[in-house]
Order: sequence, then structure tokens, then C-alpha cells
Amino acid sequence: MARRTLLFRTLAVTLALSFFAAQCLAQSEPVLPQPGDTGISRDEQIQVGHKAMGQVYQQLPVLPDSNPVTQYVQQLGKRLAQSIPQQQSWPYEFHVIQQKEINAFALPGGPIFINVGTVTAASNEAQLAGVMAHEMAHVYMQHSAKQMKQNVGPSILAGVGQILGQMIGGVGGALASIGGQMVGGMWSMKYSREDEAQADSVGAIVMYKARYNPRSMAEFFQKLQEESGGGGPPQFLSDHPSPGNRVAAVENEIENWPPEQWVTNTASFNRVYQEAQSVKAYSAQEIEAGAKNGTWARQNQSNGSIPAGVSTTPQGGAAPAGNANIASVTYPQVRPSSTMTTIPSNQVFSIKYPSNWQAFEDQNGGITIAPAAGYSQGAVAYGVVFGGSKSQGDLAQTTQQILQGLTQGNAGMRQTSGLQQIRVNGTPGMSADLTGPSPVTDSRGQPLQEHDWLVTLQRRDGTVLYAVFVSPERDFNQLQNTYINMLRTLHVR
Repeated sequence: MARRTLLFRTLAVTLALSFFAAQCLAQSEPVLPQPGDTGISRDEQIQVGHKAMGQVYQQLPVLPDSNPVTQYVQQLGKRLAQSIPQQQSWPYEFHVIQQKEINAFALPGGPIFINVGTVTAASNEAQLAGVMAHEMAHVYMQHSAKQMKQNVGPSILAGVGQILGQMIGGVGGALASIGGQMVGGMWSMKYSREDEAQADSVGAIVMYKARYNPRSMAEFFQKLQEESGGGGPPQFLSDHPSPGNRVAAVENEIENWPPEQWVTNTASFNRVYQEAQSVKAYSAQEIEAGAKNGTWARQNQSNGSIPAGVSTTPQGGAAPAGNANIASVTYPQVRPSSTMTTIPSNQVFSIKYPSNWQAFEDQNGGITIAPAAGYSQGAVAYGVVFGGSKSQGDLAQTTQQILQGLTQGNAGMRQTSGLQQIRVNGTPGMSADLTGPSPVTDSRGQPLQEHDWLVTLQRRDGTVLYAVFVSPERDFNQLQNTYINMLRTLHVR
């Protein structure tokens, strides 16, 4: 009897050990996936992201790195980054934008920006870590680079060896390139649902390795969805479309991961949460208005927010210094000369313009031709802005997409005329008019109405060159002949 009892005990121990071994085999540490080849090198992605940072500091108010909220976010980001093997990681850096709305975005190569509104919306450190890990995953999976590869077209400038994204955006300094778009004061890629699902999956692994419960990431996104009600989703969910039931998807993924002792909250988060409540934060509308008159560029410069090595001035060409008083500029200050000069030779187009205006590569990678008094810190009140787009079907379809980018990328901008077919020196083109708020204001400080004349031209390689002629409505008739004469000299290549 004793021997039989011993046999039963031995069998029970053996079965228990077998079950434990099976559980260990089933529960294995998650491994980060390979992002795949984008065709765009690591150095090129870092270069593009670095250039885009200059645009961010032109267009958005950013807290200096010395601010306690930024320092906390950077420490949290460092902890998350340490969970990624060095050979697979990127030079992540983290900054905080003084914006009320909930959002975050990542630039190619590693720069990540978090709205202060995101910090105050998080219930605990794990939820904030989830947002950051999600953005880090977009960089890790190189989603921006993959979109850039799809949308890449020829550079507007001859000899520029950078990868430029589809340049569709708003007038008055809101033109976006390098795969980014400024919408209501927010920068981000328009990710696909597949990208979002991947970022959730990879972000969950990053969180797990940093000892945060991956479910907190999905719970935060779910909370945003539920709190949006009928008023439309927060900007984050507009830029990051939901791939479905995120909580269920994350739970399904982590089901077989070994259990951990999760960090949910810390005293540091509680302190910074209170600090963030006192930070001066602006609405999307306030930020867009400030971008147009150069407020944020000056503020970021004066408070030391701009990191060393980040340039906020246009690259290449003889860029005008800009008019700090652009809001009060008048037509006599920008009156075009009757003599014309030719834009420096490039591979995309040639054009003549008033000799007292200046042509330069703007911070968005496009070409701007403007009088010095009509330009300030990326805001164009008078002049013409050139950009390029990959063809999205026929010319009419591509033009409609450009129009959509303009109206969606600029609050208050709308199309005021239908599309018209034109020809410019034998090249087929399309034309349309838009209106929106100008950087120039009236005596009460209210923006004047702006007239924007869009012209698109089909190039022989299938890409589309577009030009937006800009002026306050009150002065457009006086400038119209100049703009028409410039258009008559425009030749695409």
C-alpha cells in the first residue's frame, strides 16, 4: 500500500512538472518583429525627421527641455527605449507641445512629440507610457518611411538628394512635406488601420519589456473613443484610426506571455500630472493663428525650446529674413517690380518673377517666391508657393486631392470655384480658387480674407507641379496681372 501511494505521488509530481513545462513552453517572452525593408536608409530617415523638427518648432509651441513635464516625459521615454535592443533601436527623443487637445506624433528617425493634453488625459503612468510606446512603434516599424516610399516624387530643387514626401498642405506656412501634414496645429502621418494594429502590437511588446501592462495602452485609446461621444473623435483618433477592438486585440496577443509585476502608477507621474495642469496650453485654433504670424517660432527661440542643431530657417537659397510685422503689411510694401528675373535653374520648372521679390527653398522643401515684407517665419501673405504631388489618377483627381489637403489642412479655408481646364505653355493644367484667413489682420486684429489661386500642371513623368498664388482678397486684383504674367513664363520639365 505504501509503495502504491509512493507511485501515485511520483506520478502526480511528474504530471505537475509536465504541465509546468508545457506552460513554460506556451508562455514565452515576446520578440520584436522585423520591420522589413523600406528602401529608405536609416540615415535618410533620421535626416528627414531632423528637418521636419525644424518645421515643428516653426509651427507649434514646444516646452523647453528644462520644464519638469518634459523632463519626466523624457525619463519615461528613456525607460521605454531601453526595452528595445540597441541594434534595432532609433535615436528616440521626446518633447512636449503646449496644446490642450489629446494627441501625439512621431517623425521619421525618432523624434516624438506629446501634447500636454495627453499627459493630463492619462489616468496613470502606464496609460501615458502606452501612448508613447505606440508612437515609438511607428518609428520602429518605419511606417513614415514606408508611406514616403509610396508617395515619393522628384525634389523641387535640382541637386537636393533628400527624400521628400508628398507636398500637400496649406498656404501661409502650413504646407507640409516629408510625409507630414499640419492639420489644426497637429503634425502626424495619416496612418492606416494596418499601421495602427502593428503599432499597438509592437507597442505592447515595448510596454511588456519595460514592465508596464500592455492593456493600459488599449484602455487609454478605448477611453478616448468612449469619451468622444457624438462630438467627433479626438485628434489622436483622427490621425490614428482604430483598427478595431483594441483591448480585445491586445489581450489576445498577451494571453500567452509570462505574467509580470506591472508598474501602473508612480509618485513621479502624480507630481507631473499636477504640474501639467498649470502649463499654459493652447487650442488648435490658437496654435494655427500663432503659426501664421510667427508667434511660436519666436517663443520657441526665446525660451530655448529648440534643440541644438535643429534649424528653423529655410534651407538653401536666399530666404528673406521675414517681416515680424506681417499682420500689418500693406500693398505698397509688397508692390511688385515691372522688371522680371528668372528663378535659378532646376530640374522641375522655370519661371520669371518680379525682381524685387525673392525665390527660396522654404522649410517645407518646396519653393516660395515672395516679397520680404509678405513673408514671416513660414507664413506667406503675398507671393506664390510651389509644391509637388505624386499622381493620384488623372490630373483632375490629383488636383481634387490637393484641394482636399488645402481645405483640411487650414481651418477656415474653402474652395470658391469649380475646377477649370487650362493650358500653360502647352502643358495641360487645372485651376481653382479658394479663400481662407490671411496672416494680415484688420484694425481689430481679425484676419483678413485671403484669396488663394491654385494651378496644377501635369509633368511628363506623371507627377504634378502645383502653384498657389496668395494675397489678401483686398489686394488680389492689383496683383492678378503680375500673377498671370508669372504663369505665362512657367515651364515644367
